[in-house]
This record gives sequence, structure tokens and C-alpha cells, in this order.
Amino acid sequence: MSKIVVLGATGHIGGYLVPRLVEAGHEVVAVTRGTSEPYRGHAAWEGVERVTLDRDAAEAEGTFAASVVALDPDVVVDLICFTEDSARHLVDGLRGRGTLLVHCGTVWVHGPAEASPLTEADVRRPFGEYGVRKAAIERYLAEESRRPGGVRSVVLHPGHITGPGWPMIGPQGNLDLSVWADLLSGRPVTLPGLGLETLHHVHADDVAQAFQLAVERQDQVVGESFFVVSDRAVTLRGLAEGVARRHGVEADLRFVPWEEFRTVTTDEDYDASWQHASRSHSMSTEKARRLLGYAPRWSTLDAVVEGLDALRADGRLVVG
Repeated sequence: MSKIVVLGATGHIGGYLVPRLVEAGHEVVAVTRGTSEPYRGHAAWEGVERVTLDRDAAEAEGTFAASVVALDPDVVVDLICFTEDSARHLVDGLRGRGTLLVHCGTVWVHGPAEASPLTEADVRRPFGEYGVRKAAIERYLAEESRRPGGVRSVVLHPGHITGPGWPMIGPQGNLDLSVWADLLSGRPVTLPGLGLETLHHVHADDVAQAFQLAVERQDQVVGESFFVVSDRAVTLRGLAEGVARRHGVEADLRFVPWEEFRTVTTDEDYDASWQHASRSHSMSTEKARRLLGYAPRWSTLDAVVEGLDALRADGRLVVG
């Protein structure tokens, strides 16, 4: 079994990943910026070493990588790296130690889809700061993995991470909970365009599954990248109708041109909707299944419904 340092351990992915790793017999060190508790409580956390380390501050001082190396990891799972400079700083510290680096990317390393489903080998045209930066990190890590004596790495690209405890991307392509409240209450919901753009969700535990597999099957997957998503993407319309049907409600959907949609939502929500719809992602899981052994347990609808039920139970989503 391995000693695994998880950076950003109490977030959406870490809340599922850390217990998985502990239950599999690994020694886990959970590194977080503060003292926040994980999104998902689990008895396995009692056996986890907790380390507080402010990445931004430590990188500015040039000490972050040394602090991680001092934990003597066999594997570093990096869930919170957002710039190539940050990746280079960590890699420089890990080089020559034989440590595996498992990096969390995003499906946004792809821009607008040219074909469906997208594969990891398809041409990429990322746009927007987040997708462009993550694509640059992946290129750097792939080159490093190919270098003699370079740090070995694996990159996983989750879709729209979904699960209990936080809002998920909804049928407008944004995080507006009032859309779900209207939908499940039988009130009209306005969708942009024809509602045929696609979203590709994934349950946080399925993402954690893929990270665990990357750790445990590293010899087969070093230097590779993988999409981590549910079995099938859904259209905006299909998401609304499917979730409504699961709750015994008939979806009352209205479709308007994008120009009109801008007038019925906030600037922030419109931007999020456009960012998702303009990419219209649908990703293949064939490579992850073949090389990682990845097998998503949750469909998009299952993951979204579970998340919505949790939001209702917490009083954050009021229906009726």
C-alpha cells in the first residue's frame, strides 16, 4: 500500500476520495489550506493525518513543494493546481523521488465540440482562463512524464461534478437553484435556444473512483489523461424533463433565443449558461474504462437527483 498526500482533501472530490483510499489500506495525509471539515463526513477520517498548508502563501515563499516532499509521499493527488507555474513548482520538488503525481484537470481543456462523443485524442480548442490554464498544465505534465527521470503523472478530467452538499449545473447551464424550484413545483422554466446543447455531469464518488484507480494502476496509465464523466451526457431539455419526471412532475418548458434569455436572468447566470452551452460537451469514457477500469455507478440523472434531494433536506431548495 502507498502513502498518499491529497492536496485539497476536504473538497468535493476529496470528501469521497480520502475514505476510499483509507478503506483500501493506504496511508493518507490530507492537506488543506484551513481547518474546514470535508463535505462528506466518514469514520475513515479518524485515521487520516491532517496538515494545514496555505498553498498560495507557501508558493510565494518558495516552500510549498518542500513542505509536500517532507511528508514523504509515494503518491501526490493534486486537486487544487490551477496554473502551470504552480505545477512546475511542485514538480521541481518531486523530481528524482519516484513519486507519482495525479492531477485534477477538467473537460474544459476542450473548447466547442467538433464531434460527439469527444475522445482524449480529439483536437482541442480551449477558451476561457480556466480551460486554457488547465490545458497548459496537462501539456507540461505530459512532457515531464516523457522525460528521462521526469516526474510520472496521470491527469483526470472530470465533467460537472455533482453530489450531495452543493448546487449542480442545472438545465439552464448555471447554478441558479430557483430554476430547480420552479421546475419541481410545476412552474414554467425558460431555457435558451432549443435546449439541445449538452452537459456532462459526474458524481463526485465516481471521480474519486477514477483517482483511486489511477493510484492503484499507475504502471498502466502514467503519462495518460482520461475523461471522468457519467455514461452519457444530457441535453438541457433532457435534464429538465428527466429530473421532473423522476419527481412526478411534468416539465413546463419555454424556449427563447439567447438574446432574449439574457434579459430574463442575471449577468452571472447568463455567462455561466453560455460558457457551458457554447462548449456543449459530451465525452467518451472508453479510454478510462479500458485502461483504468473505470465504471461510473451514477448516471447523470441519478447524480443530480441525489444532489437535489440533499439540497431539499438541508432547506436550501424549497419546492412548492
